[in-house]
Amino acid sequence: MITYFRLLLLFFRLGLLSEMEYRANFYVQVFQSLLGLGMSLGGLAVVFSHTDTLGGWRPDELLALLGVFFLIGGLIHLVVQPSMSRFMEDVRMGTLDFTLTKPEDAQLLVSIKQFEVWKFADVILGLVVLGIALARLRLSLGLGQAAAFGLVLLCGAAIVYSFWLFLATLSFWFVRVENILVIFESVYEAGRWPVSIYPRWLRLTLTFVVPVAFAVTVPAQSLIGRLNTQTLLGAIALALFLLLLSRLFWKIGIRHYSGASA
Repeated sequence: MITYFRLLLLFFRLGLLSEMEYRANFYVQVFQSLLGLGMSLGGLAVVFSHTDTLGGWRPDELLALLGVFFLIGGLIHLVVQPSMSRFMEDVRMGTLDFTLTKPEDAQLLVSIKQFEVWKFADVILGLVVLGIALARLRLSLGLGQAAAFGLVLLCGAAIVYSFWLFLATLSFWFVRVENILVIFESVYEAGRWPVSIYPRWLRLTLTFVVPVAFAVTVPAQSLIGRLNTQTLLGAIALALFLLLLSRLFWKIGIRHYSGASA
């Protein structure tokens, strides 16, 4: 575990050194993040100028959900999305050989190989919005509630990671998979609203097909005291299942890989 943490810090440092060559990207990213947050807050303001609740959620509760949306989205774009894109590029170019010959686990290496450090701005904004939402809701997180939030947030991150790994592993059989990932990005935008506001078929899609609900809505529910034991256990079970399934699929994909050394 210590070795894995050191590898994570190493790749983060390499990503930071690479991004420092283009420092203007930092200001561009901050501007984009603030613009995205401003548009999201504007959307909330428009909605709640016509109603007091949306799908049973009050304004400050939706603000907490928005914070989780930015937090998870920031983590995705910080490491998961760039690393999976790099992985697919390595498969296409046959350069995955350099990773497979390393002594550490290849799945771990491809999962943390690329960092877009400035995307950390979204993570910071998400935490700030969460803090403001908690202050407005006047909630004091107890140890149990904080632990539940951390657990379901971790489960949500694991579910999203497994989903991305599953899609990226398809590159062992298909030449271009990027379009599928773009579709995920578009569907993830639905997560800025609670899944309860959508029709039943779409709720099921956002819960079990593209697991946006477990990534955003469920952590927000735990934060505001709406999480029940059944949902918590379901999130844990789904996270473990998808982690194992994506690992198995990765192993199968590796056996079908023929790179530059083939």
